[in-house]
Amino acid sequence: MIKTGKTERGASFALRITVAQAVCLLLPTIAFSQTPPANIMPLMQEIVQGLGVQCEYCHSAPRGSGLPEPKKDIARQMIAMTRDLNARVQTATGKPAAEAVQVKCVTCHRGVTIPRQLSEIISQTLREKGVTAAAEQYRDLHQHFYGRAAYDFGEDTLVGVAQPLASGRPDDAIALLKLNLEFYPQSAKTYAAIGFAYTRKYDDPTAITYLEKAVELDPNNGVIRGQLEQLKMYQRRR
Repeated sequence: MIKTGKTERGASFALRITVAQAVCLLLPTIAFSQTPPANIMPLMQEIVQGLGVQCEYCHSAPRGSGLPEPKKDIARQMIAMTRDLNARVQTATGKPAAEAVQVKCVTCHRGVTIPRQLSEIISQTLREKGVTAAAEQYRDLHQHFYGRAAYDFGEDTLVGVAQPLASGRPDDAIALLKLNLEFYPQSAKTYAAIGFAYTRKYDDPTAITYLEKAVELDPNNGVIRGQLEQLKMYQRRR
């Protein structure tokens, strides 16, 4: 009987150890399965609005599938980066969190998943697919995003892309600038840029026509007026 008692006590002790170990192993799972912190939903909503996506963008794998969700890892890193930036802003400005400017998802993303400048997007398409594809892409983006903060569809964007092309690829520059006139028909700087591109094609009469239109739209612009007069004098000397 004594041996039996010792055996029972030993078995009971071993059972308690096993149960304790099981609880310790389960604690992380139990903690993870609890309701998320109260501040997690506003953060998720901020991501949805900032990137212009739905929940499935990050939670793309079917629930319970065991498949990886790589965008969730990226999101965690971006959240950590944003917190670090905000801490740095507070340190740099010496302001408390409530007064310092807050960096949020929308600060960079502005409603798109990959925060790139419109000029970069158009320039890449121009290099890889040509001016026709670049023009189509601009129109498509304008149709879907104009009036939102995602891209700068201002007068200067296409001018900035076209001007560096004028010397070596004047036809591409002219195509982009004429596209700009569809949206900004009173843009003196666009007419002037087209005029310069035509001088690179050795078509001075057409260049003069566009420069004259630019001066008509912006008569106080001394730079454009000077370009026009210089081109006219050059023609007379020839």
